[in-house]
Amino acid sequence: MIELVLIMVCVVSGLLIIYHHVGYPLLLKWYSRTHPITPCKSVLRGYRDIRADRVRPSITIVVPAYNEERWISDKIRNLASLDYPRSQLKIIIACDGCTDKTVEIAQDTIQEAICCDTHFEVLDFAENRGKVAMINHVMLSVSSDITALSDVSALISIDALLIAEQNFRNPKVGVVNSRYHLLDSNNAGEAKYWHYQSQLKQNEASLGSTLGAHGALYFFRTHLFAPLPTNTINDDFILPMEIVKQGYQAAYESRMMAIELEATNESSDFKRRLRISAGNMQQAIRLAGLFSPKYKGVAFAFISGKGLRLMMPYLMIICLVGSIVLMDNPLFFAALVAQIVIYVLAMLGFLFPHIFNYKICRLITYLVAGHYANFIGGLRYLLGLESGRWTRVNR
Repeated sequence: MIELVLIMVCVVSGLLIIYHHVGYPLLLKWYSRTHPITPCKSVLRGYRDIRADRVRPSITIVVPAYNEERWISDKIRNLASLDYPRSQLKIIIACDGCTDKTVEIAQDTIQEAICCDTHFEVLDFAENRGKVAMINHVMLSVSSDITALSDVSALISIDALLIAEQNFRNPKVGVVNSRYHLLDSNNAGEAKYWHYQSQLKQNEASLGSTLGAHGALYFFRTHLFAPLPTNTINDDFILPMEIVKQGYQAAYESRMMAIELEATNESSDFKRRLRISAGNMQQAIRLAGLFSPKYKGVAFAFISGKGLRLMMPYLMIICLVGSIVLMDNPLFFAALVAQIVIYVLAMLGFLFPHIFNYKICRLITYLVAGHYANFIGGLRYLLGLESGRWTRVNR
């Protein structure tokens, strides 16, 4: 009887692992093809004042910054080149207790000719309070129709605001997400992962809403913002999903690009994933209401995507231990061998990346390392070892 229960538990765990990695993406891909979303029409304004500008919503772009002297000037010039009516655009560079030259460089850059017709504000907060606390503070003074949050190290496509504005013409849309793209990466697995995530988000939109956003660039209706707890880790997930909980949709716009300038290596990427994983545990607890069937497609995606992702390390441990206990059975012995091969390849790929650099090895290494980070990050959050403070991983 005990052996039968163990077999059932092991089989169910294995099926859930396969479903999360293969079944769910394929199901989303099929559903998105059978329920296509009509994209907004392309907008070409060409930096000229046109009649439609009279009714365009006002937009405030908030750029949180902490010790970003390397990228801040490029970011400001990029924002100054965006195609949108200047009377309807305001940009806030919010510097949260920077200890480098971020503030000085920002103030010098906004004096350049390219920035002269754009409304910039550089806010210099003396004390570093954390990203979420600073966003809460800045949002108190934002009165525009739409707010955008964008990372310093991400450049925005010049028509992004026009495309976002088109999406917000649908009154059901509360959030608009951009497509995240790495300009350069020393980690092929990371590049492949973000390509996969972009496709997943695009397919999720067919269910009614995407899950979360990427801090590189996303938009939301200003009046829907509610202050977040200051210990929030993944603010770019919880903020959009709190809006979804209010009954609004989070749209995904693949033509709206955010290009990441700051390359990562495997070591810094792993630290980032540890923190994101801690945030995944936090958001699953805080947004547990989204697992309710009343949210329909969003609940399905939240369970299949975020919920199962949290469970993956534990399901993998169950499968491994179960296969060892049941190794007298030829099927479970074969499953044990397969798992050992995968984990050994992942370890060798991590320890000797220049030798085991085949695509399949790099992909296995990235996936297994991600689940390990998921396990450790989740435990760190439950043990109170993570906070909402700024963390730099590429230094």
